[in-house]
This record gives sequence, structure tokens and C-alpha cells, in this order.
Amino acid sequence: MYPGKLVFSQIMEHLPLHVFHQCVERYRGNFKVKDFTCLDHYLCMAFAQLTYRESLRDIEACLRAQKSKLYHMGIRSSISRNAIANANKIRDWRIYADFAYSLIQTARKLYAGDSLALDLDNTVYALDATTINLCLSMFPWAEFRTTKAAVKLHTLLDLRGNIPSFIYISDGRLHEVNTLDLVPLEPGAFYVMDRGYLDFTAVVPFPPFPGLLCHSCKVEPEIPARLFRTNGSFNGNHVRSDDSAYRRQFGEALPGKAPQGEVLRCRKRQNARFSDQ
Repeated sequence: MYPGKLVFSQIMEHLPLHVFHQCVERYRGNFKVKDFTCLDHYLCMAFAQLTYRESLRDIEACLRAQKSKLYHMGIRSSISRNAIANANKIRDWRIYADFAYSLIQTARKLYAGDSLALDLDNTVYALDATTINLCLSMFPWAEFRTTKAAVKLHTLLDLRGNIPSFIYISDGRLHEVNTLDLVPLEPGAFYVMDRGYLDFTAVVPFPPFPGLLCHSCKVEPEIPARLFRTNGSFNGNHVRSDDSAYRRQFGEALPGKAPQGEVLRCRKRQNARFSDQ
């Protein structure tokens, strides 16, 4: 029999537990808690995630089957589905959210030097949302349709390492474009999104806009615009190779005069359609 540490314990050793305890103290997670602390709760849910447990009963049965190993896994409390259910209900979710964001920042530093398929030194983000269907009888607060419940997961993905840098969970009725005000903006970064986020007025509160929005449109939008300058071969619809596109004025779409500045350079010998700044 292998006398060393369990695989789960070796994985958990990489976690900065001092940061986790700071998060617990910040939101008083262990206030009046005699058993099943926040750390025990986190380790149980981490175990469930890593081992693909499907329910609270599944978590309880799996962990209770090896009671002698719980201490070596870092779990100091007895395991029951009632304790896990109550912790999921009453524990402050911000404890685990803050800890997750600290882990994301650590992971992004590890992949900061990875190369992209594109010839870009800037950070490239992909923004999208997905709808998660739920049972209406079990989740009445997530009403989506008359006979259906759902929540919507909005994710900003850093393409270097495919690490989520921003996650927001809303009800299923919230449109994607309404989350643009919540997305953290990074100067000089590229934000790639689909046409569900097409809203030019959303960039008005951020003049000059710190990043570049790249929208995907099924139909090229008819937007009144004028080009300030080009290097010569711009024909009104496409940017040729080695051309520079400059900011354009969108009339009523973007109130005020847009400042001049280079925002896109097409280096490859192909046409590049762009619908916004």
C-alpha cells in the first residue's frame, strides 16, 4: 500500500489556504459554527467536483465509505448531506467567489507567456453567455418560461490558457447586451463577442474606449460612418493588407465626436470586415 499522501491532499497543497482564511474572516464565515467549517465545506465540494459526484447523497456515500481517510484529506468534520445542504444554503457565497478570483489571478500569471494563434501581444478575451436549464419545481426563483427555469452564465474567457477572468450568473431573461456594463475593461485588450452584444451606445461612458470590440455579425450592419484616414486601398467596405483603419463617427449611434486614433491594422493579405470601432 502506498504510504504517502493522498492524491487529493497533494492537489490541495497548491491552494493558498492563508488567502482562503482571509476570505472567511472577511465575511465571518465561521461565526457561531461548531462543526463543518468553511474549509471542510470547500474541501467536500472540491472533492465532488474533481470526482464528478452527481448529488449530495453521492458525496455523502463516497466520503463515508472511507472515513479513515478524511483526516488525511484535511476534512475534520463528519460528513452528512444535511450539513452540506445547510452550508450551501446559508454560507456567504462571496467567500468562495473571492477565493476563486485569487486562484484565477494566480493561474493567469502562469499562462501569461503562452503564445496565441494570432500575431498579437495584447490580451485577447472572448465574451459569451450560455443558458443552463433547471427544474422549475426545484428552482422556482429561476423562472424563465411558464414551464421552465433557467439561469444564464456570462463568462469572459482569457484565451491565453482558456482561463475565465470574469463570471456573472443572472436569470435566464437577462439579455447579453445588458452585461456590458459589468464586464471589467482592460486597456489595450481585445474583446471578441457575438452579435448579441452589439450596442454602440455601451461604449459611450468610456471615452476613449480602452479596448477594441470585435463583433461577429451574420449581416453587415448599415451604419452611417465616415473614415478619417487610410493608407490608400480602402474601398469603403474592406481593409486591404497593410492598411490602417481609423476611428469613425457614427452619427446618432455614438453621440459626440470620436477622437482620431488607429484601432485596427490588417497585416495579412485578406479582406477584413469590421462593423464598429
